[in-house]
Amino acid sequence: MKITYSHVEAAFRESVEKECANRIEKLGRLLKRYAPDLVQLHSTIEKTPRKTEYSFSLSLTLPTGALYATGRGADVPTSARAAFTEIESQLKKHLEKLRKDYVWKRKRVRVDLKPGETTAAD
Repeated sequence: MKITYSHVEAAFRESVEKECANRIEKLGRLLKRYAPDLVQLHSTIEKTPRKTEYSFSLSLTLPTGALYATGRGADVPTSARAAFTEIESQLKKHLEKLRKDYVWKRKRVRVDLKPGETTAAD
């Protein structure tokens, strides 16, 4: 996986890389299907003017599509966690769609019980 950081100040670089290392490892486990050189992760950090809020944006480019997520927080690690959580959920949904899980979902048959009846498990 190719990883790039943009607009990261020197003061935040160490905390960003430390927070992202564990999350990138988890993404790597989810992306075993793809060749490592075809996957690109691009992240940027922006400080919201006149507020003590940071915006951490992620862009995950895959051969089958591109995913984008943004996390906001009071400090950089918090905003990074929020963005990675969002991109992980989007990635899981994307992989389910590629596997066509919606076709293979089985619907449960609901049996309506009359008042006073019990199920076999009772």
